[in-house]
Amino acid sequence: MSFHDDDSSDIGRVGQSKLESYLFSCELSSKVPFYTFQGDEEEDLEHFLELRTVCLGEGAKEESNVVEVTAMNHQGKTISVPIANLHINCLPTVSLGEFELKAPVTIRLKSGTGPVTVSGLHLIASEVADSDLSDEEDEDEDEEEEIIPIKPAKKKQKL
Repeated sequence: MSFHDDDSSDIGRVGQSKLESYLFSCELSSKVPFYTFQGDEEEDLEHFLELRTVCLGEGAKEESNVVEVTAMNHQGKTISVPIANLHINCLPTVSLGEFELKAPVTIRLKSGTGPVTVSGLHLIASEVADSDLSDEEDEDEDEEEEIIPIKPAKKKQKL
């Protein structure tokens, strides 16, 4: 899945961004209590983690499993926030909607032994060059020209 979005961060120039999404999942347990999502080090790409669900896995014990994320806030400070408190008997799954965080993000099993699966989307935003945009617009125009209208069926006349 990819789409184009206006990039308003450049003052004086209207640019375009391309956003690609990929499935993301990690499993936390007492053996692996945290996962750090980094993204690539390329300068022209921005990586985001969009968390969707947190759920207990098979073999989870009757205990509270607290999951927290650590990421940067709008002031550039690192903060930790609990996002789920799961229990096998009353709340085995939490839906987070579209909880989006900019990389780097650390997901940690703060308490409990798990297993806990965290899933969502890895989003990659990149700037699209003007030449790339004109090529895509040309392709869109070509596709529109190939559409042939469907003619209505002729009615049979009664004799």
